[in-house]
Amino acid sequence: MQSIKNSLVLLFLFIAAASCSKGSSGNGGNNNTQVIPANLVVTATPSTDGSGNVVFTSTATNAVTYIYEFGNGFIATVPGGLITYKYTTAGNITYTVNVTAKSSTGHTISKSIQVTVNVVASGGSTLVFSDEFNTDGAPDPAKWGYDIGTGSGGWGNNELQYYTNRTQNAVVQGGVLKIIAQKENYMGSGYTSARLLSKGKYSFKYGRIEVRAKFPTGVGTWPAAWMLGDNIGTAGWPDCGEIDIVEHLGRDLNKIYGTLHYPGHSGGNANGATTMVPDATTAFHTYVVEWSAANVKIYVDAQLYHTVANTSSLPFNQNFFILLNMAIGGNFGGAVDPALTSATYEIDYVRVYQ
Repeated sequence: MQSIKNSLVLLFLFIAAASCSKGSSGNGGNNNTQVIPANLVVTATPSTDGSGNVVFTSTATNAVTYIYEFGNGFIATVPGGLITYKYTTAGNITYTVNVTAKSSTGHTISKSIQVTVNVVASGGSTLVFSDEFNTDGAPDPAKWGYDIGTGSGGWGNNELQYYTNRTQNAVVQGGVLKIIAQKENYMGSGYTSARLLSKGKYSFKYGRIEVRAKFPTGVGTWPAAWMLGDNIGTAGWPDCGEIDIVEHLGRDLNKIYGTLHYPGHSGGNANGATTMVPDATTAFHTYVVEWSAANVKIYVDAQLYHTVANTSSLPFNQNFFILLNMAIGGNFGGAVDPALTSATYEIDYVRVYQ
């Protein structure tokens, strides 16, 4: 009988111990505590010197490690969330970077961001001119002047706009240059816009020029980034040469034009090509010309779509200056939608490397 009593006591003590262990709320006694990461924030700061370096910073509540997938097949695990990664593929390429924050118990949270990285090929890595458009207000007068008026016959193309130097038509806001066309009666014209140029302030011979831009959708708009030879005042056009880095037409959305004009190949007989960029009016892309004594190559981002061989007989062996403008209508812009009242051409930056 005593043996049965002792057995019952031992069974009772075992059950009580097990119950206490299961119900314990002490930190040391709970092996099932889940630490969940939250509030993941990821930032990327690309370099502007063509090196391809990007500083990534990630923070998250309860995270102890961060796993970076850089969008090019490379992966790195970082304890503190801060890493500088160097991309090496030449060109302006947009990568989708995925970051996973992991807690001490292995739970995760992920976030993806896009970062556009500029890598300049060896031999062209010096940034010699740039406007990042980071100071709000009128465009930098040390870098840009204006063509004013309608020009002769609408700048030779029967365009409808009057170009002004007003901030209503050209202004830097929120890190971009905005060239704004407006429907208004102004100095005898039905529209206003702006045409900026670096003539007399900056010009260069050979190099890589990049313009990162987003285009408007209005039918009749004709935004462009292009270059003319410094000698246009004496040689005239097309003898001075013209390099169209990019043109876009509101009547033919997302078709990108890259063109060279010179004697024998100008106007409708110009030496050019087109490519489609499905989101050219909703996202920024980098439009690029690589210009040397050997050839002129035209790109969108890292995609080459037109090459013209350069020779000593062509006018592409002298200094050129840069133009940024948006025309309305004209021979190339075409008929204008009567409902068009305003359109904005946005430029994130202009850079020249040599």
